[in-house]
Amino acid sequence: MTLRYMIIGAGGTGAPLGAFLAKLGADVTLIARGAHLKAMQEKGLTFEQSDGETWTVPVKAFDMDGFLAAKAQGTPSPDVIFVCVKGYSLDDTIPFIRDAAGENTVVIPILNIYGTGRVMQEQLPGLLVTDGCIYISSNLKGPGVIQRHGSIFRVIYGTPDHRTDNPVLRQVESDLTAAGIDALYSPFIEKDALLKFSHVSPMATCGQYYHVKAGAMQKPGEVRECFIRLVNEILELARAQGIELDDKPDAPLMQSHLKILDDLAESASTSMQRDIEAGKNSEVDGLIYQVVRLSDQYGLPSPEYRKIAKAVAAELAAK
Repeated sequence: MTLRYMIIGAGGTGAPLGAFLAKLGADVTLIARGAHLKAMQEKGLTFEQSDGETWTVPVKAFDMDGFLAAKAQGTPSPDVIFVCVKGYSLDDTIPFIRDAAGENTVVIPILNIYGTGRVMQEQLPGLLVTDGCIYISSNLKGPGVIQRHGSIFRVIYGTPDHRTDNPVLRQVESDLTAAGIDALYSPFIEKDALLKFSHVSPMATCGQYYHVKAGAMQKPGEVRECFIRLVNEILELARAQGIELDDKPDAPLMQSHLKILDDLAESASTSMQRDIEAGKNSEVDGLIYQVVRLSDQYGLPSPEYRKIAKAVAAELAAK
């Protein structure tokens, strides 16, 4: 089975997907805008790996209007759409997906926000929408250039019915693996997505509350204890949903999360923090306020998240 791929959002997560699939020879279209789009159209997509290797691959790239114009002239709809935008851009992305997709297009969102797939499925009732997450550290270095940090590159996706027999989704797993990506079509995507969220959300929340980077969380003291309390509140939220994240006695989840934190550069921070600092839109709603809403839904106290959500909301309102 040969699939046509579209990747909406050609930044630090979407562009590596596009680059690896294009290098494999897959039919992949990137949706981007501005100088980055122009550079990819003229020079291709350049990928700088952490080991020093750099390569450039030609890619098909459009903005949203450009793709819809091409579709009107006969360009086929994609079989698979990876959604790699920030959470706050979803409202603008949904109408485009409706117009760009075909009857059998499968949508795979891989955002930082837990539960994105369920939300999108409600807005796209005629399509199959999975849930998913991605593990990679990379950033847009400049127009048409992606810089990767470290070696991890993992994509996990699945459907809430826990089945793994969809032929398109099985082919996606095969294609991603062939492209050199660690791919998993998971029967337990809620757990897998929440596992990633249980690190990303506490780090962003703690960092924003104290206005610190990873280095402050790596040292014993109140900031690190805050991170630990936030992780524990996510674990309780997971249990309220019938999901046990800390299920490996020989490898406690907190120990794993602290190791990931301690292995980061002291200057590391989350994109949410950087966006807030720059005065841009951020994922604060999905990474902080969403935890409070879910805690309300499941009757959980979550005092650390509630305290920080209130403080951050007041801070942002005063700007």
